[in-house]
Amino acid sequence: MVVDGTTVAWVGSEGAADSFAEGVDTVVDLDGALVTPAFTDAHVHTTATGLALTGLDLTGAGSLAEVLARVAAHVAARPGDRVLLGHGWDETRWPEHRPPTRAELDRAAGGRPLYLTRTDVHSAAVTTALLDLVPGVTGLPGYDPQAPLTTDAHHAVREAAHGSITAQQRAEAQRAALAHAASRGIALLHECAGPDISSEQDLTALLALAAEEAGPRVLAYWAQAVETAADLDRLRDLGAIGAGGDLFVDGSFGSHTARLHAPYADAPHTGLAHLDAATVARHLIVCTQAGVQAGFHAIGDAAISTVVEGVRAAAEQTGTDRVRSLRHRVEHAEMMTAETIAAFAEHGLVASVQPAFDAAWGGAEGMYARRLGADRARTLNPFAAMTRAGVPLALGSDSPVTPLDPWGAVRAAAFHRTPEHRISARAAFNAHTRGGRRAVGRDDAGVLVPGAPADYAIWQVGDLVVQAPDERVANWSTDPRSGTPGLPDLTPGHDLPVALRTVVAGRTVFARPNG
Repeated sequence: MVVDGTTVAWVGSEGAADSFAEGVDTVVDLDGALVTPAFTDAHVHTTATGLALTGLDLTGAGSLAEVLARVAAHVAARPGDRVLLGHGWDETRWPEHRPPTRAELDRAAGGRPLYLTRTDVHSAAVTTALLDLVPGVTGLPGYDPQAPLTTDAHHAVREAAHGSITAQQRAEAQRAALAHAASRGIALLHECAGPDISSEQDLTALLALAAEEAGPRVLAYWAQAVETAADLDRLRDLGAIGAGGDLFVDGSFGSHTARLHAPYADAPHTGLAHLDAATVARHLIVCTQAGVQAGFHAIGDAAISTVVEGVRAAAEQTGTDRVRSLRHRVEHAEMMTAETIAAFAEHGLVASVQPAFDAAWGGAEGMYARRLGADRARTLNPFAAMTRAGVPLALGSDSPVTPLDPWGAVRAAAFHRTPEHRISARAAFNAHTRGGRRAVGRDDAGVLVPGAPADYAIWQVGDLVVQAPDERVANWSTDPRSGTPGLPDLTPGHDLPVALRTVVAGRTVFARPNG
């Protein structure tokens, strides 16, 4: 491969490359390493990811007692922090099977303000001292005197907690997240920001930092519903490319806030609805008429039905072709049915999905089964059916909900816990490289061909293989005569590829020491 400035100039055989050797500035012998297009992570919360990397990370905690011990140690180590931050607790993995009470956190934190997001970031455990910093929080929806906070109460407390972060702390967190992404072979992040998630200042600071410093590119979405074309002016002022991302139609399964048609298996309700179909339709109509990509966060089957109803109403007014041309997005899209899959395909909706969710919470003993029952849990994340129907997939992590780990996501899609939902490793890889670029309208990127952006990664790998989820229907693709390019062996238990170098627009943004 020959790179000229920011683009790929030539790709061909090793023998033909000799004719270019005298005309290039630098020749790099890869010594058997694998070169691929760099990954795009289609759903990230960058500052929150950096804060998890640099702060109190509870994702590996195996019990409530361990969480409380880690909190006490973190509090002792950070005497100068006005508000202490942590992320990643998941009570479904603990023997206690319950979140910490406020009294337990108050004791562990020594009476200091503490904000701990659940792994899905749709609820948070907090201390009394933090509540005292948020006047009126006890009267907001989602407040509970002992249980974790959800919805409006959670958003208010999150604003106060993140508002305590200095500009220097925020920049350090953002740099940490971007550097970590580069070390994972990621060249582009889709930042999913919004007034219920972060702040305008956080978004503009992130975009400025990413533009000024070497590292992955960042493209942003701002999750605020619009009523008129004038409402889109703020979107443009912030530098966002679309009015979507985590524009919440519902919440999450783990926090019992995803909106369902039938009640949860372990709770006597159907979750929460944040937007109705009329609001979805109005948002889509305004965005479509203005030529702006829109999108929504929808996880439960009822929430996805609401989006589909709104999309159909919008298409009736603006025309289906116009809706399709803008590639409006749905984030997560977990609890799909045959009808909603068909509607996604008909209207060209991009499904921004996170295979690591299934790896973390799927299976007969996982959180999905506890929340929904085994039968409904088996319907989640039907990547194969979506792919067969022609629904464009863009893979991401929702970091810090699950880690920045693109090869892990490809593995999770290829080895889905529900076998009928598996897709080939090649299809998952394409969805995590080219799929993320197509989701933002860049059909010329995410591949290594002449004229494409020189965004690539170099990997330390073992044997290359062609993996398909079911040899009965994909046998030809695994035959050497098919010419299907191989990828690293992603069979669970095998080591994942290690990034040696990540290049963005021809510029090295990560190089592994001695790699």
